[in-house]
Formats: sequence, structure tokens, C-alpha cells
Amino acid sequence: MISTLVAWLASYLVGSIPTGYVLVQWIKRVDVRTVGSGNIGATNVTRIAGAGLGRLVFVLDAIKGLLAVWGFAPWLIHPLTPTMQLLCGLLAVLGHMFPVFLKFQGGKGVATTIGIVAGTMPWVAAASLLVWVCGFFLTRYVSVASLAAAVVIPLGQLATHRAPAEIGLGTLLALLIVMRHRANIDRLLHGREHRFHRKDAQERAERRHLS
Repeated sequence: MISTLVAWLASYLVGSIPTGYVLVQWIKRVDVRTVGSGNIGATNVTRIAGAGLGRLVFVLDAIKGLLAVWGFAPWLIHPLTPTMQLLCGLLAVLGHMFPVFLKFQGGKGVATTIGIVAGTMPWVAAASLLVWVCGFFLTRYVSVASLAAAVVIPLGQLATHRAPAEIGLGTLLALLIVMRHRANIDRLLHGREHRFHRKDAQERAERRHLS
């Protein structure tokens, strides 16, 4: 039981590592929380620091999810079940969304969730990524793409006949992502959500930083 608690704590703490904040602060000497959307995730990092750094943040955030389900869970939890793997992943996402290192003000959890799903349900992850790519290029809204990709997770679990507990955790992951996109949903409903064009977004971020 103690080793299981250690796995849960380790998953939360690794999820709490604010990769976007750390890298932008280190490379650009800018607090990512004060520029652009104020989010520490890959999308805002891309807006203010370029696509290369944004991709790196996405990959590192996804690795946090992979580490929880491929590292801590099998190393510390015996016997290991898919449900316990997903639970470790869920705690990594909660760490990313509510990081102890940034006073519980974190990101939206999309990349970390992709890492979890890739580590536990590769075909569902592939479907979710495909939906994200299609949603983004059709609408140019990162939020729409992310919300659509999140919905695919529990649907993919249902389609592949996963256990009810796993589907419940997958649904919770999707709901957490929806919850973290509340402001985006409100802007979408009122026609105020910005489509993603990196050059325009960088200019908006620079204006906000200078104002």
C-alpha cells in the first residue's frame, strides 16, 4: 500500500513540473504566465517563443504522462492493473493542471493526457491525435481540436471494450480537459476565440507584454 501511495505522489509531482514555464524563463527570460494567454502549456509557448520550443514543451509534457504509466506505476504497484496505470496518469494530469510548484496554477493537461493514453491505449491515442490534427487544420482553433480529441478518449475506450473503471477514468480525464477549457468555450460561444496563426499570436503576445 505504501508503494502505491509513493507511485501516486511521484506521478503528481512529475506532473507538477512546469516545463513550459521553466524553458521560457530559461531561454527567453520571460514569465510565460504574464504573456499571451498566460497558460504554461505548449500552445502559449509556441505563441511567444516559437514552434520549436512549443513542440519541445508538448513532448516533455507528454513524457510526464508516459513516466507516470510506464515508470512509476509498473515499478511501484504490484499487482499492476490497467486501472491503476490510468490512476497514476490521472494524478500526473492533476499535477500539470494544479502544480504545487506554481501555487496550483497550471496548464490544461492535453499533452500529458496524450502521453498517458499513448502509454496505455496506443490506438486510442492515435485516433485522438488524428482528431486533434483534423480539428485544428479545419478550424484553426486549438481549443476545438483539444476538446474534440478529449472526447475521443472515452469513446475509444468504449469501442475497444475497456473495463468500466478504465472508461470512468478516461471520462474523468476528458471532463477535466473540458473544465480547463471553460474560458475558451465561452469565447467560442460568443465569437471571441482567436484562431491560431503563430505570427499574429506572437504579435498579440508582444503587445500584451509591452503594455
